Amino acid sequence: MEKKRHVLSSESSERIFGKHSGFRNLKAYRLAELCYDYTCRFCERYVPVSDRHHDQMVQAARSGFQNIREGSELSATTKKLELNLTNVARGSLGELHKDYKKHLQRKGLSLWETDNAELFAEARRLYPETLADAAAWVNRPGQLQCHEERAANLGAVLSAQAHYLVEKLLARQAEDFEKGGGFSERLYRARVDKRQNGQNKEME
Repeated sequence: MEKKRHVLSSESSERIFGKHSGFRNLKAYRLAELCYDYTCRFCERYVPVSDRHHDQMVQAARSGFQNIREGSELSATTKKLELNLTNVARGSLGELHKDYKKHLQRKGLSLWETDNAELFAEARRLYPETLADAAAWVNRPGQLQCHEERAANLGAVLSAQAHYLVEKLLARQAEDFEKGGGFSERLYRARVDKRQNGQNKEME
């Protein structure tokens, strides 16, 4: 006889594993991924491969979005690791922000955050959805600033915005963990509920 296979319902699965692997819907993830693509393009154009800052910036940007994704995928069975990985992403994006500001300083270019409030505000309002959108803004004709200055300042803004969103994501994950616990706790509650439901049916 064929053995019956026990398949979790979607409701039971979510109760035990929680909502997980939804990183593509996270604003923090999408912006962090854009930061990576943008930083790769920026470093190709303005930071020589022989300069240690090239690899440092690319790796920091990669760590930002990769750790959010990995944490989301693992969150079904380990919320603690999800928190740790999201915190790593936060730190990496913070380092990337500092690297863009340092690049401007090294090249003797203006940092709009402190030197040009109007352009800084314009860059913060941009919110590009694609790398092409960001590149079009950087290379827009008729601007007084050189492309490198515009590109580095936009990189600083995007990485700061991504860092902020990841901080909010981390706070929400911590709150969810406090309310719902981790995988072991959810599994225990599911077992208790199933046992109690079984006892209730016997009493009917």
